[in-house]
Amino acid sequence: MPRTTNIVLKEIIENKILFIRGKKVMLDRDLAGLYGVLNKNLNKAVKRNIRRFPEDFMFQLSRVEFANLKFQFGTSSWGGVRKLPYVFTEHGILMLSSVLNSERAVNVNIQIMRTFTKLREVVLSHKNLQRKIIEMEKKYNYKFQVVFAAIKKLLAVPQPEYSPAKKIGFLPHAERKEK
Repeated sequence: MPRTTNIVLKEIIENKILFIRGKKVMLDRDLAGLYGVLNKNLNKAVKRNIRRFPEDFMFQLSRVEFANLKFQFGTSSWGGVRKLPYVFTEHGILMLSSVLNSERAVNVNIQIMRTFTKLREVVLSHKNLQRKIIEMEKKYNYKFQVVFAAIKKLLAVPQPEYSPAKKIGFLPHAERKEK
């Protein structure tokens, strides 16, 4: 693959990695697109080799998880999806390389593995930085507490503000006054 393709591919891959059930995963349709195959053909190949894909390598999303994904992406429909999508963990993606044996699939898998490795390194360096700040906090006096509090705020991972009880859209006149 040419170098420019790798750069674009790396950014595309990073945007397609999701965090579901405490695991970094990729959707079957996204992987099929990267591999240049139809989603149904990717899933057929997996089903022919289902023993290679235990639950910690691949799982099907629940209706709630799928609804949350659609909400996060801001779409009301994903083109008439009839079956809940499958997601693949890093190990499942590695196993896909033995099921999909095209040159493109091999090259894409290599790039995906590099991206997962890079993400692990970023998380590790983030944890090391937090540990060092805590150690420094213990050494220095209270005058630096404001600085440490600001740094911690910058390092904090923002939590999604989604609340199923939150009303969206036009509020009647009476409800606007209550807020």
